[in-house]
Amino acid sequence: MEHTPEEKNFFPHVAPPSKLFFQLPTLVWKLGCMMFLVNLSFVMVYSYIGIYMKSIGVTMGWIGIIEGVAEGCSYLMKLFSGMISDYLRRRKPVMMVGYTLIVISRLVFSFSTSFFPLFGARLLERIGNGIQSTPRDTMVADVSPPNKIGASYGIKRTLAQAGSLGGALCAMGAMIWAEGDYQTVFQIAAIPAFIAFLMLTFLIHEPKKFAHSALASQIPLPQERKRSVLHWSNLWELGSSFWLLMLLAGIFMLSRFGETFLTLHAYTNFNLENKYAPTIMLVFNAGWCLSSYPVGVLADRMNRYLFLALGIIVLILADHFLASAKSLLGVYIGCFLWGVQYGVTQNIFLSLIVEKVSPHLRGTGFGCYYVICAFSASIADFMAGFLSEAYGQATAFSVSGVIAMITLLFLIIIIGYKKNNKK
Repeated sequence: MEHTPEEKNFFPHVAPPSKLFFQLPTLVWKLGCMMFLVNLSFVMVYSYIGIYMKSIGVTMGWIGIIEGVAEGCSYLMKLFSGMISDYLRRRKPVMMVGYTLIVISRLVFSFSTSFFPLFGARLLERIGNGIQSTPRDTMVADVSPPNKIGASYGIKRTLAQAGSLGGALCAMGAMIWAEGDYQTVFQIAAIPAFIAFLMLTFLIHEPKKFAHSALASQIPLPQERKRSVLHWSNLWELGSSFWLLMLLAGIFMLSRFGETFLTLHAYTNFNLENKYAPTIMLVFNAGWCLSSYPVGVLADRMNRYLFLALGIIVLILADHFLASAKSLLGVYIGCFLWGVQYGVTQNIFLSLIVEKVSPHLRGTGFGCYYVICAFSASIADFMAGFLSEAYGQATAFSVSGVIAMITLLFLIIIIGYKKNNKK
C-alpha cells in the first residue's frame, strides 16, 4: 500500500536487514564491542565457577543461595544506577564505577580458594555488572532512531554473545593450557575485562544531546526537559502499560534460573568432564547470539508481544529437553533453546520499555525492570537449588516449564485485553 508524503514522514522507512546492519549508530557498535570483551571474560569464569565451588565442598543448595543473592544484588543495582544516570543526565560515569568493580572481581576470583572469598568475588562481579547495565542499555536508546531500536539492541546483544562464544572456547583452551588450575584460568579472564575498561575510558563518549540526539532528525520532539528529579513519584509516571509489562516480566523470570545449573546438570548427571564444561556455555550462547539480531530486526516491523510469546514457548521446549534428557545430546539441545529464548525475550522486553517510557525516565524504567527481575531471579535460583538438592535437577527444569506455561497464559490474556481496548 502506498503512503502519502505525510505518512512517509510519520512512519520512518525501515531499511532491509542487510543495509540496516551498517546504518546503526557508531556508539551502538562500540558498546557492543565492549560487551564482547566483558562477556568473553565473564564466560571464562562462569563456565567453571559452579564446578569449582562443588569441588571445594559447596552443596547445590548453597550454590543456589549464592546465585540468588548475587543476581538479586545485580538487578537491584540496575534500578539505582538507572535513576542516578537519569538524574545526572550522564551515563558514562555510572558505567565507569561498574566496570571498575568488574575488573576488581576478576582479580579476587583468581586468588580465591575457599567459600567466602568466592562468594565475595561473585557478589562484587554481579554488583558491578548491575551498576553498568542500565546506563549502557539506556545509552543505546538515547542514540537509536525509533525504527531501529530493536535492531540496535539486537546487534549489541549479538556482539555480546559472540564474546560469550569466544569466552567458552578460551576457557577450554586456558584450562587445558593451565592443566586444570582454576586460578590461572580466572587470572587470564581478567585481561579482556581490563581491555573493556580501557575502551570505556577512552573510546565511549556521551551523546551531545541527552536522549534526543538520534531521534531529532526523524521525528518532531518537544523541548528538551530539565534534569529529572530523583523522587519515588517518578515510578507512577511510568504508566499502567509499563507496570503491566513488569508484572509479566516478574512472573516470567521465576522460570529462568542461572546458567550455572545448566553446567552442573551436564557435569553431575551426565559425567561431562570439567575441561569440556564450557561447551555448555558455548551452545547456550550460540542460541542467544544467533537469535538476537534477527529477532530485533523483525520485531521492529511486527507485533513485539507475539515475539515475546514465541520466546516463552521456546523456554518451555528447552525445559522439556533438559528435564527429559537421556544423554548429553538432549542437554545440549535444551541449552541451545535456553539461549534462543534469551535472545528473543530480553530483546523484546527492552524494546517494549523504550516504547512505553518517556526519554527522560528511560533509566528509571530500565532500572525498575531489572529490580523486578532481581526479586524473581533470586527466588528462581533459591528454588532451583532447593529442588536440585532435594529432588534432582530434572524436577527443577520441570517446575520452570510449568511457570513458563503460566506466563504464556498471562501474556495471551494481555494480548486479548489490548485487542479489545482497540475496538
